[in-house]
Amino acid sequence: MDVMGDKATLFETGRFVQPSGEGPSRDVDDMGEDAEEVRLGMAARTGDAEAASVLGAMLLRRGDLDAAEPQLRAAAAAGDRPAANNLGVLLHQRGYADEAADWWRIAAVAGSAAAAHALGRHHRERGDEPAAEYWLRQSAEQGHVLGAYALADLLEHRGDSRSAYWMRAAAERGHREAAYRLARSLDGGDPEPGAGREEEPGTTEASAEAEQWYRQAAARGHRRAALHLGAILEKRGELKEAGRWYLTSAKDGEPRAACALGFLLRDAGDTESAAVWWLRAAQNGDGNAANALGALHAERGETQTAERWYRAALDAGDDNGAYNLGLLCAEQGRTAQAEQWYRRAAYAGHREAANALAILLLRGGDTSGAEPWFSKAAEAGSVDAAFNLGILHAGRDTERDAEAALRWYERAAAAGHTEAALQVGIARLREGDEQAAERHLRCAAGGGSAEAAYRLATVLDARRPPEPAHELGESVHDKTECEEWYERAAHQGHRRAQVRVGMLAAARGDVVEAARWYRAAAEAGSRNGAFNLGLLLAREGSEPEAAVWWTRAADAGHGRAALRLALVYARRGELAEGQRWAARAVELGPKEVGERAARLRDALREELSA
Repeated sequence: MDVMGDKATLFETGRFVQPSGEGPSRDVDDMGEDAEEVRLGMAARTGDAEAASVLGAMLLRRGDLDAAEPQLRAAAAAGDRPAANNLGVLLHQRGYADEAADWWRIAAVAGSAAAAHALGRHHRERGDEPAAEYWLRQSAEQGHVLGAYALADLLEHRGDSRSAYWMRAAAERGHREAAYRLARSLDGGDPEPGAGREEEPGTTEASAEAEQWYRQAAARGHRRAALHLGAILEKRGELKEAGRWYLTSAKDGEPRAACALGFLLRDAGDTESAAVWWLRAAQNGDGNAANALGALHAERGETQTAERWYRAALDAGDDNGAYNLGLLCAEQGRTAQAEQWYRRAAYAGHREAANALAILLLRGGDTSGAEPWFSKAAEAGSVDAAFNLGILHAGRDTERDAEAALRWYERAAAAGHTEAALQVGIARLREGDEQAAERHLRCAAGGGSAEAAYRLATVLDARRPPEPAHELGESVHDKTECEEWYERAAHQGHRRAQVRVGMLAAARGDVVEAARWYRAAAEAGSRNGAFNLGLLLAREGSEPEAAVWWTRAADAGHGRAALRLALVYARRGELAEGQRWAARAVELGPKEVGERAARLRDALREELSA
């Protein structure tokens, strides 16, 4: 429950009562305050209750309780309502809560909204909620902003839906905390910025209204409202204004705003200024900022300083500190310490730490120890852990494990994991479900998987009808979708895709383009690329160079290349070398190549023995 409120908000005098019950009732110029006090004192001594009330309020505001009390008691005894309220304030400050309540009751019954508010707060502090609601409602219905807010707070605590009405009423009358809480309720109770949970935004209309109330509260100096407003603007891409509100909140002492401002500055390239604000936030207990400082020093190679800040984050209750310490130790080869920190974070519910711990155990050969941590991380929402579980099950030979692997791959794929989508696509192709396979391969290819782009291209390629041969001078057809996917995979370094793009170019008569892609594949280790490049060069009359690439292909196990080499050496009259390559072709196959190579080998043997 909030404190009673600023003393000045409870002061009243008979002559200058504020309509809302807020604010001091007299505005005495500082230069004439002493003279006014003398005048009021003289009038009070003659029995002027109103003068005694005003003088008592003046002394109470100044903090002179001993001088204020007799004046307020005299005026209150004479029936002055503001004096009764202010006497209650004075007695409450002195610790006489029950007597203060008696005077507030007198003033409240006489119509003082401020006294009704104070009396309602008094009853709530003592657990008498029915009496508290009664008096707070009296205050709120008279337009007292603090009464409206306190009533809303009480009703909200009890789960009463009527709290929204009074919270809005207080906000509309300028109460900044009410405006902030109203905005929070319209936000759907989203977590504070930097709380580490994903936000679930409310409706557009509610979000727009929430932003308005955040603005009102922030403009009145509410630092958490300024923080939320900055987060809304940052998410919308209005970074300059977001930075201004973060700065306002941070200067008012909000560490999360200082941390958020640091990230904004870092993203803008100003790492040094970011570090200043992270330091300020971390020194005020913000674990996220401490982690950011740790990461900054780790990037600079200052591992000891990084470790110190990660420990500070952990001390601040941020489990990311333990996870980051694990990462730091793992990078340094301190496996035992890494496992210790990963375990600490994992036991605290850190899903990525659980996944990292499982990987560490798996690399150490502890498969049975790794699997439960993968499961825990995956169930907590770690996409990488779900994929890793898929790999773990796929490595086993049972049908049950194959089903489990596919299930985890599908879960990871649904969350956008590219490689998982590829694995699901491959599995669906094996099952003959081409439609489902295509859907997953498109997701994986769109996510940047070269293998998925190649496999998608092969699926599409198998569907298209054969094209008529091109006549000389005929314009080349537009590229089909499958060709585009082949090319995308080829540009990403996929060797089989490069060979396929080369074949398509050769079919179009574009020898230069075909040679370029064959060469790229061959130099990356593709034996088919080397063989096809050799064919292309041989057709262009460069058989010696062709032989070089066929040799590379044959050495990598390409039977047709070995047969080509056997023929080349036979034509040159190098029968022994030709026989050797023919024998190699027989070993490599395939069957029809082996049969031809065997005949050639036998013929060369006979020639050599003749």
